[in-house]
Amino acid sequence: MVERLGRRSDAIGGDSLPGDVPGAGTWRLERAEAVASALGSIGVAAAVVSPSGRVLATNALLEAMRATFIAAANGCIALANAAANARLQDAIARSLDKQAAQTIPVPASAGQPPLVVHLSPLPRTAGDLFSGPEILACDILAVTTPVSTTAMMPSASLLADLFGLTPAETRLAAALSRGLSLKEAASDSNITFKTGRTYLDRVFAKTGTHHQSELVALLKSAERVSGPRW
Repeated sequence: MVERLGRRSDAIGGDSLPGDVPGAGTWRLERAEAVASALGSIGVAAAVVSPSGRVLATNALLEAMRATFIAAANGCIALANAAANARLQDAIARSLDKQAAQTIPVPASAGQPPLVVHLSPLPRTAGDLFSGPEILACDILAVTTPVSTTAMMPSASLLADLFGLTPAETRLAAALSRGLSLKEAASDSNITFKTGRTYLDRVFAKTGTHHQSELVALLKSAERVSGPRW
């Protein structure tokens, strides 16, 4: 049965983290709400979910996206689009093993333009950002950005982190984003057209896109999440 997304005070119960002490659950909920609220204040729809996908906090912008986000059994976050939701659930399940941002393209739906959901680990403290075993079971920050065709191209390192692109794939994608044809982009990257086609197919697979225009819009939308670090 689908229910409304929002804070679930019982979400902590089955998702305690290593090293949690009495009162830590309340601290996690308060911090989750603060992060979601802060992102909402700058116009970013966001939610914080536990390692099992249970919703800890959302902001009003994400809650308004009822054609896109739904709450599934046990208060877990879900996407209405079946294919995108499968990628989302897989990304959440793998979040304990892959401590890097992950990205899920979401097709347009009724009254909702295409968008991208970015998942990234939410460290327990600022000092845990790059160290500490407890990060292996941290909560997950989910933010959404609309697909934009006018944004600036993000950095190569950001593309590699978000989509898992290799340096060669990143160079080709960057060339395509400048409006080059595949033949021109391959030449610009000093590779053959056949190799360029192979790289492009890999980029399509990693980003969940199927057309060059769709790919470019998706890559540019990633720039909006390159700023804040929690």
